[in-house]
Amino acid sequence: MAIPAITPYAMPVESELPNNKVSWKADSSRAVLLVHDMQQYFLDYYTVTESPITELISHIQAIKSRCVDLGIPVVYTAQPGNQNPEDRALLTDFWGPGLDDDINQTKVVDEVAPSEEDIVLTKWRYSAFKRTNLLEMMREQGRDQLIICGVYAHIGCLLTASEAFMQDIEPFLITDAVADFSLEEHKMAIKYAAERCAVITTTSRLLEQLNSDEQAASGTVQEKDVHGLTLDGLRVAIADLLGESPSDIGDNEDLVDIGMDSIRMMSLVEILRGKGAEINFMQMAEKPTLAAWWELLSSQKVLA
Repeated sequence: MAIPAITPYAMPVESELPNNKVSWKADSSRAVLLVHDMQQYFLDYYTVTESPITELISHIQAIKSRCVDLGIPVVYTAQPGNQNPEDRALLTDFWGPGLDDDINQTKVVDEVAPSEEDIVLTKWRYSAFKRTNLLEMMREQGRDQLIICGVYAHIGCLLTASEAFMQDIEPFLITDAVADFSLEEHKMAIKYAAERCAVITTTSRLLEQLNSDEQAASGTVQEKDVHGLTLDGLRVAIADLLGESPSDIGDNEDLVDIGMDSIRMMSLVEILRGKGAEINFMQMAEKPTLAAWWELLSSQKVLA
């Protein structure tokens, strides 16, 4: 009846994702970011120093930072403690009484805590739309896309995406910015979303879309490769390999000094080759900085 202890598992990567059935693109003028149930109570069931939580937190940080920069509203859900039996109702039969009225359980974890400008909705059911004004708020603001990250992928995140779809709101489930009870359930949520109600995409792909959207709005063009890789996308890929937040990866920082060893560098080479880059380990090892690698990619005519 209670939430099970969750064994660490590797966050799904882009090459493992199913194909989307639709081709919606995230638009900063239409979107709302939903940070779903990132409360201490729910994350306590994980080993927070291991995957998937290390990536989950760093990716949510990167997504939220970009959304704030672009003026995309940020909404959080958080369940209350000591819920009345009438309020909790059938949830008790599946999950027990839920959270205590204790800040150490109910708070959103410090790494992704809401700011004063963010909206925090009281969460009562799997879907973030139930007994909240999320739908009304989005309609009032003329926004019809919902970017979803948080926990748990196959429960609240998926059901929120499904209900968004049924309300004619385009959901985007960020596959490496959600976490679940297991890799199997995580992949199940991704597969269902892609085939039935949402676009699934990675953090780096989402950031690339939002960056492209901003560039188009301002009348400028950002360099990108034929597969859509941007400087920010490269930054996220490096951060993933290092287990760091993308915001901590400086353009001219020596990446070897912060853990980019030869194994990680070779992994990045393979990722970039998979995107069409003509690049090798020795070229990258010669000057291991984000700025140098981006310049190298540009000179290799990977960019359109």
